Amino acid sequence: MSGTTVRSTSPVVPSWARKSTLVLAIAALALVVFGTTTQTWLTVHLDPAQLGAAVDAQDGLQVQGSKAATTVTALALVALAGGLAVSIAGRIGRWVITALILLAAAGIVSAAAVVIADPLAAAQGSIAAATGITGSDVQVDVTVFPALAVVAGALLGLGALLVIPAGRYWKARTKYDIAATGAAAAGGSAAPAGPADEIDSWDRLSRGDDPT
Repeated sequence: MSGTTVRSTSPVVPSWARKSTLVLAIAALALVVFGTTTQTWLTVHLDPAQLGAAVDAQDGLQVQGSKAATTVTALALVALAGGLAVSIAGRIGRWVITALILLAAAGIVSAAAVVIADPLAAAQGSIAAATGITGSDVQVDVTVFPALAVVAGALLGLGALLVIPAGRYWKARTKYDIAATGAAAAGGSAAPAGPADEIDSWDRLSRGDDPT
């Protein structure tokens, strides 16, 4: 009696295309961008006579990224939400979410680059709030954090672009897709379509399956 060897035709998933890898990378980069906005982006050196009572004349006026580029904080949160949503989205949903993340990344890079190019204009709002004077011609020093936001934003856009080619390896996108696949193969035991990653395992656990 001859035996039959069944070979799996599922493609090997490259490490960069794993769902957990891309989702975590996008989320981490979005958090890096968000984290930069909590730090000092600009240091404004004013005449001591112009400084408010709460501003240290020696250290100058410290302007956080959330004030120098207000849109960056919001765009980072949009990218973070998109990165988490893409893990459970279908094919069309991935395209839409990818476009949103790309737009958010482009906005982050653009807003941070504007601060680097014209720090005085970016600091005018904070200068007016601290001194009551607008249009002051002062020295403004730029810290490393705007540049870090530009780099993280560019990498965020690259990560979003990788979602499209990587998505073809994501055979089981959500627990609903897995259930549909099982129903189509009723009458037999269905094997997983491809190697499961951490997110797929959680999806299976949520509907009562043991991925081990």
